[in-house]
Amino acid sequence: MRCTKWVARTDEICKTMKLDILALVAHPDDAEAFCGATLALHQRRGGKVGVVDLTDGEKGTRGNAELRKEEASKASELLGLSVRRHLSFPDGFVEDSRENRIEIIRVLRAYRPDIVITNAHTDRHPDHELTSRLVYRACFLSGLPKIETHWQQKPQEAWRPLHLYGTVQSYYVEPDFIVDVSETWDVKVKAIKAYASQFFHPAQPQEPKTLIANSAYLEMLEARGREFGFRIGAQHGEGFTVFRVPGVRTLTDLL
Repeated sequence: MRCTKWVARTDEICKTMKLDILALVAHPDDAEAFCGATLALHQRRGGKVGVVDLTDGEKGTRGNAELRKEEASKASELLGLSVRRHLSFPDGFVEDSRENRIEIIRVLRAYRPDIVITNAHTDRHPDHELTSRLVYRACFLSGLPKIETHWQQKPQEAWRPLHLYGTVQSYYVEPDFIVDVSETWDVKVKAIKAYASQFFHPAQPQEPKTLIANSAYLEMLEARGREFGFRIGAQHGEGFTVFRVPGVRTLTDLL
């Protein structure tokens, strides 16, 4: 498995750790744009949070793989992530294959997250929808002991996350729940702006036009954050979908 130059400040490269939350997403910047404030919030409150990008985003209209890794490193520091890695699957050609499922199972068993966040199950980029299906299957299969995997030449134990959540991306999907991220919205915005090659930047007018390299796209993210926040009585919110009906121990657990 390939790693970014930057992992955690106190961890050696490729060292594993138990994570509370792991975002498994298709491209560098997916996590920042659609669940970045939630990740920063849980990290700020003492949780261990990581992001694994399935691809390097090398087929994007703007930038290249190395530049996007550098941007991901900056964004990771802003979010305070404990782990950031790239699996280097082919960008634009993410497949729900046996090989890719096994690779993600290895990641899940290495970091043993309680919560996994992945891409939206419905979105304009095919990699997003395929990543959602791929991660869903891998999360289930990771809990089967008879599927054998190894990490750094050592056998791994089965591990199945307790919860799997999807994000809301370019296509609007009605969220099943909304997280109050008013406290860390500014961190999310800074992390998004770390991807200067991808999102709108007034100093780069010569770059090719894309959907997200447009001031209107950033305005949409802000408006959606405001809308989701309004719906729960907060300043900003991030919405998520569930893969199974969640339960609560008491009605007072709900906002």
